[in-house]
Parts: sequence; structure tokens; C-alpha cells
Amino acid sequence: MSADPHCIFCKIVAGQIPAKKVYEDEDILAFHDIHPWAPVHILIIPKLHIASMVDAGLQHQALLGKMMAVSPQLMRELGVTNGYRHVMNTGADGRQEVPHVHLHVMGGPRPWLKG
Repeated sequence: MSADPHCIFCKIVAGQIPAKKVYEDEDILAFHDIHPWAPVHILIIPKLHIASMVDAGLQHQALLGKMMAVSPQLMRELGVTNGYRHVMNTGADGRQEVPHVHLHVMGGPRPWLKG
């Protein structure tokens, strides 16, 4: 697995920084966002360091698909039953704050503070 020693998400994957995990397997990790925009706001990340979607390619399609496919199960387990949003920011102009691909999954009763 490729990792960036300066990446906060790679450090979470390595166990160097704690996170409130909701799912983990050999390819991906999901955890609660520390600055949630919604009552339930999780991040799903690949364990493989991919800086942004600009760097993703066809070789990552199974990994990216798995991130999307696991989200309904996680939201059900977290009690979100009336819909949710998927958001993936890409690059500075796309408001990506952490240079590691991550999928925001947000749900729960409206109104949310943001988004």
C-alpha cells in the first residue's frame, strides 16, 4: 500500500492519529468527520494514498466503487433512513482540504449547518 508520511489520512490509516471508525477492511476506512456538516457525517477513504481524483484512473475503479457501495450499509447502521448526500471535493478550486481522496457521506434531519 502506498502512503504519504505527511498525509493526515495516511496517519489515520496507520493508527498514528485516532479516529472514530465506523468501518474498515483491507482497502478502505470510514470514520466520523471531526467537523461535521450534518448530524451524521462520515468520511470514506482508500487506504492507498491517492492525492485527489485528478490522480485517479481506471486502475482505481474497484476501489472507488467500493467506497460508494459500502456507504448505504454504513448510513443504515448509523440510523440514517431518510436520505443522505455524497460529496467528493477535488483540488483547491473544488475545496479539497486534505490531499487524499475522500468521500463525504452526510445525512440526518435537516436543516444542516452547511451544504
